[in-house]
Amino acid sequence: MGLKALALHFVVITTLSLPALSAGAQGSAPARTVQLVGFGDSLMAGYQLPPNESYTAQLETALKEKGMEVTITNAGVSGDTTSGGLSRIDWSVPDGTQGVIVELGANDALRGISPEQSEKNLDAMLARLKERNIPVVLAGMLAPPNMGSEYAERFNPIYKKLSQKYDVPLYPFFLDGVAAQQSLQLSDGMHPNADGVKVMVERSLPVMQDFVRSILMEKK
Repeated sequence: MGLKALALHFVVITTLSLPALSAGAQGSAPARTVQLVGFGDSLMAGYQLPPNESYTAQLETALKEKGMEVTITNAGVSGDTTSGGLSRIDWSVPDGTQGVIVELGANDALRGISPEQSEKNLDAMLARLKERNIPVVLAGMLAPPNMGSEYAERFNPIYKKLSQKYDVPLYPFFLDGVAAQQSLQLSDGMHPNADGVKVMVERSLPVMQDFVRSILMEKK
């Protein structure tokens, strides 16, 4: 086959192939699944609960019911402090993660750890995630009443301060609606039962929906 005939043959084959390629390109795009990580302590892990009743599992279900395609990996570790979280933040949040729910500090307050140290650890975690361009929503905590007012005055403002510093959304109190509600807690009087987690999801859902929407907007 001469060069002229070969060129003509190539043009014909290419032209015949174009409609099939265009049809594939014009087909409906697959839904984009947002990959989230719930990074926290026993409140995130789902202490003494079946995996499908943890906060991450119930939140994933609630978001899907709202039409949002999400997958939430549970990276909660029972007993974790902000120091423990800082030591594992890099490997607990894998590459490809598109958003992180950061929830730590309850164990710091229970142990009376210096609020200034807790703030420093949380600050470092947010800084690392920012360096990796991973969006964050911060779940806040309040000091237990038995720690006294002076401790609470130092501990409670940490989350708002950091959310403003890093310009990340804040859900002020992760246990809102559940703390001190015996019917929504396990027998230890601290951790939520499955119904308690349901309340936590319902109350935090608007913030989490907005968080997922902001990630989807950035992906466009």
